[in-house]
Amino acid sequence: MPELERLTITLTPELAETIKSAVLDGDYASASEVIREALREWKTKRAIRQEELAVLKADIDQALAQVADGQLGEFNTDRIVERARKLLAARKRAG
Repeated sequence: MPELERLTITLTPELAETIKSAVLDGDYASASEVIREALREWKTKRAIRQEELAVLKADIDQALAQVADGQLGEFNTDRIVERARKLLAARKRAG
């Protein structure tokens, strides 16, 4: 078993009640289990966001290089806005 470190956290009453309810309902054996699962999910979402940002940065860098080389294409703001809306909707569905 990996080494454990004890931490003390402060939560709002609502969050504390949510954790207690999950344990009382039998979904988790302890409050620590609830927090560990929440942190694993947060870590995964954070990694996905970092990947998305890296892709976006690469796209921006590529576009800036193309502009610097004089490779300008058609600029369609409606298409850009629609693409952004689709990306946001997909992110909301993913949670």
